[in-house]
Amino acid sequence: MAAAGGGGGLRGGGPPPPPPRRRHGGSSSPSAAAPPRRGSCSRHGGGGGGGAVGGGPPPPPPAAMAGAAPPPRRRRRGGGGGGSFGGGLPPRLNLTVGVIPAHNVASGLLAFFLATAWRAAAGRLGLGRGAPFTRQENTVIQTCAIACGSLAFSGCSSSYIFAMDRKTYELVGPDYPGNRAEDIRNPSLSWMISFMFLIGLIGPFSIVMLRKVMVIDYKLAFPGGTATALMINSLHGKAEADLAGRKVHCLVKYLGLSFFWSFFKWFFSGVGDSCGFDNLPSFGIEAFKNTFYFNFNPSYVGYGLISPHIVNCSVFLGSVISWGFLWPFIAKQAGDWYPDNLSSTDFRGLYGYKVFIAISVILGDGLYNLLKIFLIIAKEICNAQSKQCDLPLHDLLQDDDNSRQLVDEKLQTEIFLKDSIPTWLVVSGYIVLSVISTVAVPIIFPQMKWYFVLACYLLAPAIAFCNSYGMGLTNLNLAPTYGKIALFVFASLVGSDGGVIAGLAACGIIMSVVCSAADLMQDFKSSYLTLSSPRSMFVSQMIGVALGCIIAPLTLWLFWTAFDIGDPDGEYKAPFAVIFREMAIIGIEGFAALPKHCLEICCVFFLAALIISLLKDVTPNHVSYFIPIPMAMAVPFYIGAYFGVDMFIGTLILFAWQKINQREADDYAVAVASGLICGDGVWSIPAAVLSILRVDPPICMSFRPSAVSV
Repeated sequence: MAAAGGGGGLRGGGPPPPPPRRRHGGSSSPSAAAPPRRGSCSRHGGGGGGGAVGGGPPPPPPAAMAGAAPPPRRRRRGGGGGGSFGGGLPPRLNLTVGVIPAHNVASGLLAFFLATAWRAAAGRLGLGRGAPFTRQENTVIQTCAIACGSLAFSGCSSSYIFAMDRKTYELVGPDYPGNRAEDIRNPSLSWMISFMFLIGLIGPFSIVMLRKVMVIDYKLAFPGGTATALMINSLHGKAEADLAGRKVHCLVKYLGLSFFWSFFKWFFSGVGDSCGFDNLPSFGIEAFKNTFYFNFNPSYVGYGLISPHIVNCSVFLGSVISWGFLWPFIAKQAGDWYPDNLSSTDFRGLYGYKVFIAISVILGDGLYNLLKIFLIIAKEICNAQSKQCDLPLHDLLQDDDNSRQLVDEKLQTEIFLKDSIPTWLVVSGYIVLSVISTVAVPIIFPQMKWYFVLACYLLAPAIAFCNSYGMGLTNLNLAPTYGKIALFVFASLVGSDGGVIAGLAACGIIMSVVCSAADLMQDFKSSYLTLSSPRSMFVSQMIGVALGCIIAPLTLWLFWTAFDIGDPDGEYKAPFAVIFREMAIIGIEGFAALPKHCLEICCVFFLAALIISLLKDVTPNHVSYFIPIPMAMAVPFYIGAYFGVDMFIGTLILFAWQKINQREADDYAVAVASGLICGDGVWSIPAAVLSILRVDPPICMSFRPSAVSV
């Protein structure tokens, strides 16, 4: 859900507000300058992208990057081709394995090669090669493709759509308590396409006004967006024998290593989810059972190299608290706090604690920061647009105009803020689309009353900010998690008479808005680093969403009519459809269905997140630097401890590298990290092709205690 934030939106009522003092994206280097003192207007500590390690992605020559926005016709042509790929692939992966890998990097690379091949073919046919294909065009096409593909992952997800159909109703069982025959809605092109247009187009408008806050003020890393931008810059730049050229060579080298490592891992991953290096018990069998292991994922290590040390340490601390102490303690209460014969995805058991406690921490930290931003804006307006505190980058850019890095950053900021998205357009667009959707959605789903739809759109911007903020820190999109919470809440509000369908529809609305916002914000990070027009990015996002509103439902409907979707023994199991329907049925019971003490623990963690966030703002700088970030701590609560282990290994590598050679680490760390992320991302293309061709890995490498070895 990439949040879009509009610099123009914040500037509409006066100068942009100074960023909060809290250093979410603080420099990962221990020797970095200390954050500003309270009340000062000096620059905000950076941590996003290049700022995280001091060097940043290799800036291309300003003259080559400062060109105008790409021509609309070429942008639509490339975006349409990439969108067709992005919108057609996710549904199949969602129906087979239930997991869709991030394809930002793959889309950017595919856009480059398709556009290059098109120009070459046009030249050979005598049609002329046309103007050179620029990095801005590449970024815009990638944004369009991601927007199209993401809709298939969120708004048109098979998880909640097929949870409504008769096949899933029969799989759950007619005798299952609360599973009614009246709560069935089979897929059809008419309602799916209409529903997608109603809920899909509104997402990019949700928090677009906070674009500047998240990309420039907070300097959030958005590791995937940073890696994509660096790859695009390297594809369109010239590898001179200077620092920028050496960074490009470094990126290409580690991209190749990461790609071939992912290819090598595939041979041992077997069939299912219990084979391969991803399941190697690095710290022993008992630790592996609590998800403490290194899963050899180069992307996660790359995230650790890009993200600031405090973010990585916060994620690891969250892993220790949740999987080292909290979940094992709660698991021991099985039979007392909750029944001990429940499935691993039943809200009435341990899964309920994991989801609701993680969301409590995320909402506590996210809402605190959202409220703080609004208070800062209000304060600036009340101060009659005081000029004493300007852009956090303003002082930075005046420190040393002779510095190449500062000059490049100044150019990036100027272009990023130049094509602002008008506040009136964003606000009016969100309101108009919300009203239309509020009126039309109940026609498609009569169980979803208009006031429930309106409630979704009133809550969506706050939830979208929380998700985008978390994605900026860890690169994880938790839209499905927020969708599950919406499913549970709205199913309980509607009750037994239609609560299942209403909950699933609300899940689709929240997932669509939240995911689209986070994806757009990540693409804004890429546009900032490639000097692409934010306005073009926004238009490209809307085009991609519009394409996705047609391509994703059409693809899903073709699968539903041509194959036996949901067959447990077939290829297209739709593994999450049954889970989502059972969640909706449980949600009808309301919060009473949650396990014992779940709400009390959630309240404690919500308040703890607020207190920790407040402490980071009121304590001295040398103390607040070491206070963890609640948002980052909450991610492994739900994902697993392995994510924190991988990111912590990345930060240990960076820390040791900085101790050995600070300058080299500052110059090349982002290039190395981007190469690791890009290589793993590029591998997703052949991996998807192999999956479509039903080619399984030849070897299943698994591990078990020696006592039970044959």
